[in-house]
Amino acid sequence: MKIEISHIAKLPTKHGNFLIQSFKEGIKEHLVVMSEDFNELSTNQIVINARIHSECLTGDAIGSIKCDCQAQLNFALEYINQHGGILIYLRQEGRNIGLLNKVNAYSLQDKGFNTVEANHQLGFASDERSYEVVDFILKHYGITKINLLTNNPDKLNKIAAEVILRIPIMVGQTAENANYLSVKKEMMGHLL
Repeated sequence: MKIEISHIAKLPTKHGNFLIQSFKEGIKEHLVVMSEDFNELSTNQIVINARIHSECLTGDAIGSIKCDCQAQLNFALEYINQHGGILIYLRQEGRNIGLLNKVNAYSLQDKGFNTVEANHQLGFASDERSYEVVDFILKHYGITKINLLTNNPDKLNKIAAEVILRIPIMVGQTAENANYLSVKKEMMGHLL
């Protein structure tokens, strides 16, 4: 796997001041957001707080309440700002089916299919995401042990780093996403 890596830059945000670095994998450009003290944490081999967040344009950027993605992203950035760590923002829109197919899945959901059924109707698995680039990024920083901010058991099992602690993210529940969250719990095994 050939990966291009950008320089590190500063990024002030409404959540605090961070450092960022980009990793380009083919046509996908992933973003790493680090707390200002990240270099000190990783150099001292401390267990790193980490969030692996997959892109959700409709939630993260537009504020859709069909999902809990923006709420999870905001929670993770606040947590990492306060406690130190890293957020890996993966360009895997719609559980890695892409924006066009995600909108098609939304259309099927409008007709009564749930999120898993909609993916299946389009010929995809429930979750098409992969985490090899996460392993590359963690290895790049010398990270072997993490406290993972997640509700997704796949992330606990599919990354090479040792997960010392799972930090749940219980935010973003709305009337509009109640069924979506129920499907994540009942059909995908999310720890909600």
